[in-house]
Amino acid sequence: MSQVSTYRRLRAALFRDDSGAALVEFAILLPMLLLVFAMIIEGGRLMWSYQSVNAGVRDAARYLARVAPANICGGGTAVSTYTPKLTTIVKDTLDGNSIFPAGITINSVTPSLSCTAGTFRVSPAPVVQVQVEMTITFPLAGLFTLNGQSLNSLTKTVRDQSKVFGT
Repeated sequence: MSQVSTYRRLRAALFRDDSGAALVEFAILLPMLLLVFAMIIEGGRLMWSYQSVNAGVRDAARYLARVAPANICGGGTAVSTYTPKLTTIVKDTLDGNSIFPAGITINSVTPSLSCTAGTFRVSPAPVVQVQVEMTITFPLAGLFTLNGQSLNSLTKTVRDQSKVFGT
């Protein structure tokens, strides 16, 4: 048997052998699978963080509406004096622990007041608003580069308002 025929026989056997095909297919699909995994995890963290901040802002606006004096439009206490307490309401649980997952930063908590004139029981009617700016840092952001995207953090503003019932 000549070397050429042996070479042809080995080459034909190699082309018929598909024992490594699954490994090659997995290697091709792995970056896409990692990207989908990262999107699911980061999407879940994003929604959890946004809902946590949204609930905290709503609670802070309700708190401010209850503790601010009813005559606040007539020159009562400024709503900015409540900022430290509002920040605690937005960020922490009753135990003093943070309610957010890692990578969530509250940049600012800003209360404001608007007085709306009209035919209300109290005129002008005071309405308080609490605005929070938050930044979400994605720990799996490096996986997004597999798709050619770059998203390391996201900054979002959440606000809620409530009519002042007063103390």
